[in-house]
Order: sequence, then structure tokens, then C-alpha cells
Amino acid sequence: MNKRIWLSLAHMSGREQDFINEAFDSNWVVPLGPNVNGFEDDLEKYVGEEKRVVALSAGTAALHLGLVMLDIKPGDEVICQSFTFSASANPIVYVGAKPVFVDSEEDTWNMSPQLLEEAIIDRKKVTGRYPKAIIPVHLYGMPAKMDEIMSIADRYGIPVLEDAAEALGSEYKGRKCGTFGAYGALSFNGNKMITTSGGGALVCSSDEEKMRIMFYATQARENAPHYQHEKIGYNYRMSNICAGIGRGQMFVLDGHIAHRRMIHKFYTEAFADIDGIDIMQNPTDDYNSNFWLSCMTINPDKIAVSREDIRIALDMANVETRPLWKPMHLQPVFKDAPAYVNGVSERMFDRGLCLPSGPMVSLADAQYVVDNILKLIS
Repeated sequence: MNKRIWLSLAHMSGREQDFINEAFDSNWVVPLGPNVNGFEDDLEKYVGEEKRVVALSAGTAALHLGLVMLDIKPGDEVICQSFTFSASANPIVYVGAKPVFVDSEEDTWNMSPQLLEEAIIDRKKVTGRYPKAIIPVHLYGMPAKMDEIMSIADRYGIPVLEDAAEALGSEYKGRKCGTFGAYGALSFNGNKMITTSGGGALVCSSDEEKMRIMFYATQARENAPHYQHEKIGYNYRMSNICAGIGRGQMFVLDGHIAHRRMIHKFYTEAFADIDGIDIMQNPTDDYNSNFWLSCMTINPDKIAVSREDIRIALDMANVETRPLWKPMHLQPVFKDAPAYVNGVSERMFDRGLCLPSGPMVSLADAQYVVDNILKLIS
């Protein structure tokens, strides 16, 4: 049987072990330490825009602390993109707030600016006040329409918390995703652009904000000789060992992005003449996705097989794929949340499939995937 072709496996640079050994040799195996500081410095240089970065235990922790920093309170409403992973929305509930879901637009599959403004205006009519934050997501690495989203957010005085967990290295008009809003969340989970085995980071704008985030991420311990706590804190800091992995991964980040873009280009060209199969693309030159995952959609009016037929056939051929995210407004846990929908995310969920795209996927692997899909539809 052909080897299993996985969706997105981690790939090491070879330098990770150097930083890990350095931590062990110096006995910096506890949370925090030189690797954490070094990884944060590397990330700050990478994202640019004079931003500051705090390394944390997960991308979900970053979104949670972003909401804490925005002073979101129980009962507040937070607008969240519906077409995303549940980790984008769960932190809203962590702080006792209420999610309000907004559907996507066709070009990027991300938050629709038109529906966003409709939701803001309608929530003011329903509740008497505007939502307290907006969480757009750069889905599968594709930048959202940040100019329009930020313009609407500024018009109503609502801060933006970017979920850039899938978009490290993606750019909108030459600017890195995660640097447009008041805060931006990054993820280093095992299947992301780079990994720390698990982990994330919160992007902020000043040294003062960085210190405050670190305060909350280390159990909100006050500056006193004893253990003094005046705020609720969290155990969210990245360990020195995990940060060592991250420092090593920074050496292969650009290569990983280039590889995923190459695999995406291969899929695009392979299916170019197949009427009814489309590969997600940058809408214009303003967008420069990292193509974290290459996503295909199947038009049931033109192709006689479904997304699920293809997924099952590829699984039997020892290829891992994944349906696109099931929208949050369709999830049972959020069934009572307000949702402003237009059918885009539901259609994408029904028709879409993520193809193997990671740094361990070779061109021969991608050709095998293509051959099996073409065999099925013919």
C-alpha cells in the first residue's frame, strides 16, 4: 500500500535541538528563559510594524488574553467570523461574553464587510449597544478584507482582534496578517506554518501592552515579595523548551511558505482544465496567502461526485484530507447565538476539501492525490 500522505505534518529545521540542548545545559527547562525572549524577538522582527509579541501556550490562549486586554465583560457581545475553527469563538465564552456570528464573502471566504456592518447596526437596535469587539479570521492563510473591516470597526469605535492562527507569513497589501487590529493571535500548533509542538503568541502594539499581557499570562502576580493577586490570571506562558523549538523553526519558516505556495500552484495547474473543480486563489495582487492548506471546491452541477465521495476515495487510497470548517452558526454548542448569514460558508462546507499541503508533501505525493481525484471523477 502507498505510504500515508498526511494533510500537514511538522518539519524540523535541524536547529531545534541546538536550542533545546542549550536550555538543558543551562538548566533553563522551566517556563520562561532565554529561548522565550529570543523567540519573541524573532517574531517581532518577522511581523514588523514595530509590533510586540508575547509567546504563549496556545493560539487559543492568545485569543483569550486578547479579549481580556480589550476588557470584554460578561454579557458583552463579540462579533466573530462564522466560517472558522471553534477556537476562534470559544474564548468569547471563556470571558462570559456572547458570540455573534457573521458569514463570509465569496472572494476570500472570510468575514463579509457588508454583513459585519449589518450585524453591528442590528445589534445596537436589539440590545441598545454596539458589540465590544470584532474577531475576523484569515482562513487557511487567506487574508481577510482588512481595509474594509478596519474602516467599519473604526466607524463604530469597535476594536479588532485578528485571528491569524493560520496566516503566519500571509500579507495583505504588503503588511503581515495579525498586525492590523488592536491585537493579533498566532498559532504554533503541530500542523501550522511552524510549530513549537503546541503554542501561540499575541501580537500587540507597545511595551506597556506586552508587560500587561505577560502579567495576565503568569497568574497576574503583583509586584510584591509575597504572592499578591488583585486580578484573575492564567498559566499561559510558553515554556523555554517549546520556545527553543520555535527558534529553530524560524530558520525554515520562509521555506515552508514557499513550499506550500508551490504545492498550491501545482494543484491549481493540475485542475485548471477540470470544469467544476476550483482551487482557492488570491483574489487580487493585494492578497498574498501563505496557502497554509490548499483548498478545493466541487461544483455539484458540473461534477457527478461529491466532496464526501472524494474524501472517502482518497482515504481509501491512504491520503488524509479534511472538509472545510463547519460554520460556527451550525454548531450545536452555538445554536442560540445570533447569526448574520448569506449561505456562503454553508455552501463552502458542503463543497470544500483541504488537500495535503504541508512541508512533508512532495510533488510526487501531490501528483498521487491529483491522479486519484481524476480517476474518481472520470
